[in-house]
Amino acid sequence: MSRLPLEGITVVSLEQAVAAPFATRQLADLGARVIKVERDTGDFARGYDSKVNGMASYFVWLNRGKESIVLDLKSAQGLEALRRLVAKADVLVQNLAPGAVERLGFGADDALTINPKLIHVSVSGYGKGGPYEQKKAYDLLVQCESGLLSVTGTEDSPAKVGVSIADICAGMYAYSGILTSLLQRTSTGRGDVLEISMLEALGEWMSQPYFFAEYGGAPPSRSGAQHASIAPYGPFNTADGTVFFGIQNEREWGKFCREVLQQPALAEEPRFGGNDARVNHRADLHDEINNVLRSLPTQVVVERLDAASIANAELRDMHGFSDHPQLSARNRWRDVPSSVGPLRSLIPPVTSREAGFSMGPVPGLGEHTEQVLAELGLPLAAADR
Repeated sequence: MSRLPLEGITVVSLEQAVAAPFATRQLADLGARVIKVERDTGDFARGYDSKVNGMASYFVWLNRGKESIVLDLKSAQGLEALRRLVAKADVLVQNLAPGAVERLGFGADDALTINPKLIHVSVSGYGKGGPYEQKKAYDLLVQCESGLLSVTGTEDSPAKVGVSIADICAGMYAYSGILTSLLQRTSTGRGDVLEISMLEALGEWMSQPYFFAEYGGAPPSRSGAQHASIAPYGPFNTADGTVFFGIQNEREWGKFCREVLQQPALAEEPRFGGNDARVNHRADLHDEINNVLRSLPTQVVVERLDAASIANAELRDMHGFSDHPQLSARNRWRDVPSSVGPLRSLIPPVTSREAGFSMGPVPGLGEHTEQVLAELGLPLAAADR
């Protein structure tokens, strides 16, 4: 394997749940040494479920390649162990409750006094200051506060995104911010202080509907899996499944009628002459399409859409994703070691000709405590036991 890009970088993380662990797991994939500091009960994501042979799916996803140590941060010994870790670290990441890291004595100013080259990273729900600073911020709640639920769902009912999107985007900005600060440090020699809030991270992703509503006078409507302003665009049932597709222009509309529906006269139908007309007559349009597609197998519909160069996708569940022929053809799966056996996992989505990646084991709680404390010259008394 070629050299990993972040070999030699040490990250200490006071992390829990999703946002910060997602950022640090990606650093670990690139070769950083990530030391995850946990309580004796562990990151509570360890207990979110037990679906992966007894382990939590969230924890398996977010924590491969890390070292887990247990410290009692209410004790002098535990705080001294953390101080020694911070003194040697390149990056400190934390997403504890607001104010907790400062009470421990490892807020940005204190930590950079210990280590002026440290990159201090805080991930929170709403950021420092303001009336929401102390407010609890779970993923769904931030989806609400950012306006995401106002544009997701059906006309009658909002719907949350089915993954932890607020946590994920905050973790992504923490990850990219850390890489930026590491690069900046090579020229300045100084550390940095990064703050990422889930509200502001997801707010960035909501900028298009914000501009649409702010300057257009009305917010985009919730349209389920359909497109609010393009038709046909979205899901259509076949004889044995569901296919999504979208028509982008009149050339595609004509090909769709001739080659997919095999009803060329429909392309000349005045009700459907142009996208605005199709949107205004969406119900009639869908009736015409469904009359044809619901009698055809999914595979036939997909083949016709592909032959007509019309963008399409099958509606897959997670088993369908696991069996996706594209991922298999591109060899995108690897086994990750764990205490419950090898776990089939996707490799990192960014691959490089020049640099490798790592997919280390999922750590057991406190698995590396003794080793790390020995490196620091400290007894096991620093651990929370």
